[in-house]
Amino acid sequence: MLFSNALVRTPGHSVIDGIDDYANLGQTDYPTALAQHQAYVALLKDRGVTVTVLGPLEAFPDSCFVEDPAVVAADFAVITNPARASRTPERGFIRLALEHFYSQDHIFEITAPGHLEGGDVMEVDGTYYVGLSARTNREGFEQFKAIAAQFNHPALAVPVHDFLHLKTGTTYLGDGKLLVTGEFVNHPAFANFTQLVVPAEEAYAVNCINTGNGVIMPAGFPVVKQLLEDHGFPVFEAAMSEFEKIDGGLRL
Repeated sequence: MLFSNALVRTPGHSVIDGIDDYANLGQTDYPTALAQHQAYVALLKDRGVTVTVLGPLEAFPDSCFVEDPAVVAADFAVITNPARASRTPERGFIRLALEHFYSQDHIFEITAPGHLEGGDVMEVDGTYYVGLSARTNREGFEQFKAIAAQFNHPALAVPVHDFLHLKTGTTYLGDGKLLVTGEFVNHPAFANFTQLVVPAEEAYAVNCINTGNGVIMPAGFPVVKQLLEDHGFPVFEAAMSEFEKIDGGLRL
């Protein structure tokens, strides 16, 4: 999926209390996180992406990760149902933002007992690969599949065992090329892609964004940077250390 528009939310000070199930890298430093987020937004704009910046929600530490409560496509948007109850109230706030871009009949919601988070939804040329993970269940997938079908988009389920989300372990770069690591290397669901294999020690760098005017990747991963450049992608790095500490990636 190439990005021409982005919706981001400025992290509040409460981000230091964000969910950390995987990283175990220490507490986020707020001034550094805020500076990194501002630099990230500036880099998106420099790459020609139109960015809408939402204000912070102090009551919700993880609310800067706007990808999780909403899946946005060219023709529809889905308000997800995060698995963590602490994130459920974010749904109303993200709906208010999306109503500026979509008509009411093109905004849908995942409802209990379904759970779905945007980090598990990867769009590839109109087809959606959806991770069945600790955060997205079968019912959530089936609801999303039915919504996508209304717009003639197929959806395929991919079990996720070793990662937080599907897109923690794989990212589509366009032109049939897929960054993969861990359990997704040579995965049958991705047999028809050219796989760019990321070593385990740089797995965090799988989380990239192809803006169509260069790939933005987390800073500090030289093997992945070289891999992308070897496949013809201009690369731009963004510091993400403070968001990595709370299981967050580049697609905030």
